[in-house]
Amino acid sequence: MWKRALLGAGLGGAIRLKYPRVTAGDYLWRTSFMADNSGDHAWDRVPIDAQSADAPLSSSAIFLVVTVPDSPQAVVTVRNTLGAIDDLVKNVAFRDLDARLSCVVGIGSDFWDRLKLPKKPKELKPFTAIKGAAHDAPSTPGDLLFHIRAERYDFCFEFERILLDTLGDAVNLVDEVTGFRYFDARDLLGFVDGTANPVGPDLKKSAQVSREDDPDFAGGAYIVVQKYIHNLATWKKQSTEAQEAIIGRTKIDNVEIDDDAKRQKSHKSLATITDDAGVEHDILRDNMPFGSAGAGEYGTYFIGYSGKLWVTEKMLERMFIGAPEGLYDRLLDFSEAKTGTTFFAPCRGVLEEISEG
Repeated sequence: MWKRALLGAGLGGAIRLKYPRVTAGDYLWRTSFMADNSGDHAWDRVPIDAQSADAPLSSSAIFLVVTVPDSPQAVVTVRNTLGAIDDLVKNVAFRDLDARLSCVVGIGSDFWDRLKLPKKPKELKPFTAIKGAAHDAPSTPGDLLFHIRAERYDFCFEFERILLDTLGDAVNLVDEVTGFRYFDARDLLGFVDGTANPVGPDLKKSAQVSREDDPDFAGGAYIVVQKYIHNLATWKKQSTEAQEAIIGRTKIDNVEIDDDAKRQKSHKSLATITDDAGVEHDILRDNMPFGSAGAGEYGTYFIGYSGKLWVTEKMLERMFIGAPEGLYDRLLDFSEAKTGTTFFAPCRGVLEEISEG
């Protein structure tokens, strides 16, 4: 039905529709991960493989960051659990394949060294804190990241429960965030989030390490996570036009706003990365809103997958330092970064090798 409803769409422009009505965010949510996957995956018949960074965007997610105590037994328990991740996913996912449960495990630089593995991803290192003139991006601890996604929150919950039971006291909780899909893939600031995600063949090219760049870890991905807390009260005092100038897109229909001639760049422009040859490099975002109305907490959990860590690092540098320096991302005046951690998610085969020691 959805394919029949779409006559044509451009992620940076208007979408022409037949009923049922589909918004720009709906189209993005349903296609950004699924494009060109029909021949690669059989997710309608079997659970999604562990370490599938290109799993479909989901309605629910849990972002779990833990550290591993300095104990040989803790390391053994973690190794054994990493080797069992695929089976743990299947044990829960088979209860309802339409829930599309998936899990990606990321390993931090320091813990990678503690595993005493013969090789290490070329760019893997701890998150580098950024100190800007007005705003900072802190570096916070994290040995392991579990990015858990599903169409049903109870599946995320059940998987996390079993996972933590299996790990026991081999890990210490650092951060746990429950994300949800907000209307048509919007953030709590009211804008569609993730429009610039690569699709089709560009998805793997952007989100996975290539064999040319690092043959030992081809198919893996660098992951950077940050938890942002929004000052919604102040944000809501801004006019729609002011908000759109900060984001770089129109609020209602998600159309890109050209700011090439302006010295102060929008969030959209500062997050667009080109190399010295003028080639644009993308990352794969799976950001999710989170919050508690009762506690007055509203935020966005940023998670970016990339085959080249420097691309994400350059994006954050432009946001916090500015381009040119001093003209930082004005979105940061309303959104404060509370965490920052870097991980590497090896492909499933390499993860299995790591678990075997």
